[in-house]
Amino acid sequence: MLMALATTVMAATAATNPFFDYKNWKTPHGTYPFNEIHAEHYMPAFEEAMKQGLQEIDDIVNNPAAPTFANTIEAYEASGEMLSIVAGCFYNLTSAETNDTLQQIEMELSPKMSEYSATIRLNEGLFQRIKAVYDQRAKLKLNKAQVKLLEDIYESFANNGANLSPEDKQIYRELSAKLSKLTLQYGQNVLKATNAWTMLITDEAQLAGLNDDTKAMLRANAEKKGLEGWLLNLKPTTTIPVMQDLDNRDIRRELYMANAGKCVGGEFDNTAIIVEIVNTRLALAKLFDKKNYAEKSLYKTMAEKPETVYSLLDQLRDAYMPAAREEVKEVEDYAHAHGFYANHLQPWDFSYYSKKLKQEKYAISDDDLRPYFELENVKKGVFGLAERLYGLKFKENKKIQVYNPEVTAYEVFDEKGKFLAVYYADFHPRDGKRGGAWMNDFQPQYIKGRKDHRPHIVNVMNFTRPTAEKPALFTYDEVRTFLHEFGHGLHGMLTRCQYAAQSGTNVPRDFVELPSQFNENFIDEKEFLDTFAKHYITGEPLPQELLDKMHASQTYHAAYSCVRQLSFGYLDMAWHMLEKPFEVNETIGTVESVVRFSDEAMKQVQVLPNVPGTQMCCAFTHIFSGGYAAGYYSYKWSELLDADAFSVFKAAQQKKGGTIFDKKAAKRFRENILEKGGTEKAMDLYKRFRGGEPTINALLERDGIKAREIK
Repeated sequence: MLMALATTVMAATAATNPFFDYKNWKTPHGTYPFNEIHAEHYMPAFEEAMKQGLQEIDDIVNNPAAPTFANTIEAYEASGEMLSIVAGCFYNLTSAETNDTLQQIEMELSPKMSEYSATIRLNEGLFQRIKAVYDQRAKLKLNKAQVKLLEDIYESFANNGANLSPEDKQIYRELSAKLSKLTLQYGQNVLKATNAWTMLITDEAQLAGLNDDTKAMLRANAEKKGLEGWLLNLKPTTTIPVMQDLDNRDIRRELYMANAGKCVGGEFDNTAIIVEIVNTRLALAKLFDKKNYAEKSLYKTMAEKPETVYSLLDQLRDAYMPAAREEVKEVEDYAHAHGFYANHLQPWDFSYYSKKLKQEKYAISDDDLRPYFELENVKKGVFGLAERLYGLKFKENKKIQVYNPEVTAYEVFDEKGKFLAVYYADFHPRDGKRGGAWMNDFQPQYIKGRKDHRPHIVNVMNFTRPTAEKPALFTYDEVRTFLHEFGHGLHGMLTRCQYAAQSGTNVPRDFVELPSQFNENFIDEKEFLDTFAKHYITGEPLPQELLDKMHASQTYHAAYSCVRQLSFGYLDMAWHMLEKPFEVNETIGTVESVVRFSDEAMKQVQVLPNVPGTQMCCAFTHIFSGGYAAGYYSYKWSELLDADAFSVFKAAQQKKGGTIFDKKAAKRFRENILEKGGTEKAMDLYKRFRGGEPTINALLERDGIKAREIK
């Protein structure tokens, strides 16, 4: 069937292809007519869009007029409109609604897109015009955003090969195309490995410890496959409750090994691909006279250089490791006191006994809180937070077509009733959806002439499904994740920028997590919870007793969680600080070479035993198929920022008559962070909101680290 794909795809014509008529779509706000878009439309649309994009570049290059900001920089920024439309649809669906056909198109498309990008980036005539404008920037009357756009475009070309020799430019093209294909293959391997593993349980006695909701979900998994019993898989909605609650240690171990050993050897092995990816990235860095890929990658971030990243990681390691070791010992002692016979806890034991200890210390669990976090109420709470802080209103519009019946589309209006954005919400796991949760835009915000093209934003998540007996009831962490991704969504929805390249979340990656992680803070506030957390049957608000226990448990294992994140940051940096190509030890082979190197990188923050046959690097999509290579540290960097930023709201709340929904603080956050996108340096925007640079103090205080040390 796939063999005939190219013929089928090429059969589509402009007359039948919705993308060829995107300027005349009769949909609300120019949203995608998903009902009319089919797999065979993508490749011809991409090819036509790339053809148009290259013609637009040629028009800039061949313009007889002298290079100006308008005819060169703005013209370049506006080019590729059709490609943006086609790619905005396709790549969102390959993450949220993929299938074998779309994956095959993605593989065929990958080298073509790399070649298209390289053709533009290495266009000597285009770069010379950009450079001509850049060289006279001091004489031009440009505003801050325009100066930033000019600098960003020039530097993006310079750092993507424009200043290379003809020979090196060809090498750059080849390396870029190779890297694009490798990272795509890596990500597809992870998805395939995730979908390939299942375990059918036919004896309900083996499910002891699981609550009724989890068992209902597992039964539904089996029914979808036409099976009798309870089906375990590697999706987070299964792995998290099973690892935390299932009494059967053997099943926990098997599930852990399958999940943590994903793509470590076997049919979907990623180890050889990792070696090729890191060596290809290093080769790219060397073309630009950089010692390692991290140096090349960090130049446009807030951190700017590897030394700053390691300074952050090391400060946090030194602050949190003593407490993390104490936390693990406490759980281990608890386990031994409750019949655990081995000397040390294994990773498949830790979550299980940790949750039991937490329940004993604080007498609270996800099961206690779930009834108060019903999906519709949670949506009211999250949307209501945006209304209280920023005056936003969300109105469902069923006339907006969606890519899956489970998706809900909303129109978003500001405090004056003016249309701001389209927002798509996609909550539950499907086989065609990759794991995790994320925000993206289908179409970006930008201003053309007098028209402000408002953005189309999507939040994609993998939260607990409803069952035949109960509606979707979220865990506390799922509500937190929704708030997180919705924070990204607000960054996209509230943006007010002239240029698409600067709008929304087009900011340094170590700044992009600030709005999302900042938004998470509200779940710990009674003022916020009182607005929506009601029992789905009785309507009773979340009891004060549960609130008190929840607040008391907030710093539970904060240190363990921190060092776990640090381990990922150290792993990321180790692979991208290589100054020589990674060489496989022929004696032990590729798999073991990759695993040993990764284990060594994470060793300094290891608090649980290392398990042979597992290594997260093989399924670490953030750095090997996402945009976080040499950038995973940014999650902790953003935590520092979000704790510091939220302290402004806490200070306002503590004043007489104060509220956590402080309008003045929210106005400053909106105007300086959410609306500005990448129009200025991130640190300048943050200092304008905060009144100074951030410190680590608020993060340590929030995590209770100082309190532990005083004890």
